[in-house]
Amino acid sequence: MKQSIPPIVTIAEIANHQDQEIRIAGWLFNLRSKGKIHFLQLRDGTGRIQGVAVEGECDPSSFQTIGDLKMEASVLVTGRVRKDERAPSGYELTVSGLTVVQNPEEDYPIAKKEHGIDFLLENRHLWLRSSLPGALLRIRHQAITSLRNFFNSRGFILIDTPILTGAIGESAGTLFEVPYFDMGNAYLAQTGQLYLEAACMAFGKVFNFGPTFRAEKSKTRRHLTEFWMLEAEVAYLDNPGNLQLQEDMICALVEDILSRCQEELKTLGRDVGKLKKVTPPFPRLDYGEAIHWLQQQGHDIEWGSDLGAEDETAVSNRYEKPVFVVNYPKKAKAFYMKENPDNPETVLCADLLASEGYGEIIGGSQREDDHDKLLARIHEEKLPEEAYTWYLQLRRFGSVPHSGFGIGLERTVTWLSGTHHIREAIPFPRTLSRLYP
Repeated sequence: MKQSIPPIVTIAEIANHQDQEIRIAGWLFNLRSKGKIHFLQLRDGTGRIQGVAVEGECDPSSFQTIGDLKMEASVLVTGRVRKDERAPSGYELTVSGLTVVQNPEEDYPIAKKEHGIDFLLENRHLWLRSSLPGALLRIRHQAITSLRNFFNSRGFILIDTPILTGAIGESAGTLFEVPYFDMGNAYLAQTGQLYLEAACMAFGKVFNFGPTFRAEKSKTRRHLTEFWMLEAEVAYLDNPGNLQLQEDMICALVEDILSRCQEELKTLGRDVGKLKKVTPPFPRLDYGEAIHWLQQQGHDIEWGSDLGAEDETAVSNRYEKPVFVVNYPKKAKAFYMKENPDNPETVLCADLLASEGYGEIIGGSQREDDHDKLLARIHEEKLPEEAYTWYLQLRRFGSVPHSGFGIGLERTVTWLSGTHHIREAIPFPRTLSRLYP
């Protein structure tokens, strides 16, 4: 009778196959030999496990082949799943055979020694296989899943907004221009918000999620030229309701990460005790009060200026949970924000600063729903009125109070994971000086 071939099983589901003969399709990330025993460290994208090959118990040809394997060889490993409380995964694989898919002819560039950040970024395509980037990107995946689930559960409709646009959403100084046939230049989207405002008048509650581009010549640890942002827009929602929605979303997200990413947070050495303090309600700090406090602390900032990275860090370090800074000056914010009836020099807006000094992760506001006031702001900012004809029409046909916000995924993941630099929170970072790989 022909012997059956053991099934391929992922390391993540290995616990369901205790004492069974299985195969793992993966890669060798480390090999240690001691006498007549090989210890194979294997990964398959779902987890990591140790395989133990003993001479006399493993197929002789396979045993000899194992000794010649280089780091990151791709292999099919056959063995019996054995429970082992000492193993990180709780299981080991007693290896009986091995098939080589590809054995590198040269040493793996990212060895176990320390490497500088530039070297690692230059080899990002390989560095992704390491444990720390792996943990970070799993947290990123879970954050995306959690955010989508939050909005789906609340009846929001996903709207895919354009990446190529003819209208400026934020500042003209941070636009990437793209030649667009015979129509002149288009721009890579800074935000999908304006289009979401149109969609919320059709569907009530909408969100988008996609890449965003800012041509800021910034080298700080908080900036990327290409990042992912989720934006939400809701009809008949005022500014306080907008802040409440953001608070609910962040609390649900943190709770989800704490419950579903325990191993990843442990791998990264994250102090989860600080994340557990992220509970409602979040403090609300008026912009004017923030400026006054910063000046008392010796910060060189005047009323009317936007908060810089150091200012945001100082303010957020005052609290054990995220803090809303509300009612910024009109001249420091975008043209579409609604004037504050209590102080016309300010607008009904808020930036949410993450705790532990991580700075702004959300920017939001109530939108100006008055046609004439919005048109005046477009003229004040010297924006081309013709590019906003459709946007202004939203105020002529059934205009209602509405609010929204945008949350930067990478900044949020950086905070959730306790990582120092935003470039770690995206698979292939794009910065002022990096376009490779």
